[in-house]
Amino acid sequence: MIYSRDIRIEFNHCDPAGIVFFPRYFEMINSMAENFFRDRLDYPFERIVMEDRMGVPTAHLNIDFRAPSRLGEVIRFSSWVERIGRSSVDLRHRAVGDGVTRVEAQQRMVWIGGTGRAEPWPERLRERLENELSKGGAA
Repeated sequence: MIYSRDIRIEFNHCDPAGIVFFPRYFEMINSMAENFFRDRLDYPFERIVMEDRMGVPTAHLNIDFRAPSRLGEVIRFSSWVERIGRSSVDLRHRAVGDGVTRVEAQQRMVWIGGTGRAEPWPERLRERLENELSKGGAA
């Protein structure tokens, strides 16, 4: 199932021309992933990091910049689970404004356990990821 949020393009996102400075999209994508874990998986990053002492860093990010976004615009970001591995998950992200795709990205996140290395997903979290995958996500 697709998870969506609107993000207004703010001054802090932009270069002097009022266009989103490309590294800011990485921050927005990370925010989408963090909120996906909180809202859809009921497993917020503060629990993962502060309570469980684990992590879910991004191991790979592939991004295509399709069209610029400008100061003041509201962009709809959508994310969904594309693939689940033993210790990784691929999230797909798409940002659309005024019917135009601005950014598309694939993000691979990895569950890092107490050893500091990739470990299998905790069963409860794996079940929730699989549930998201089974709902589909193509937008």
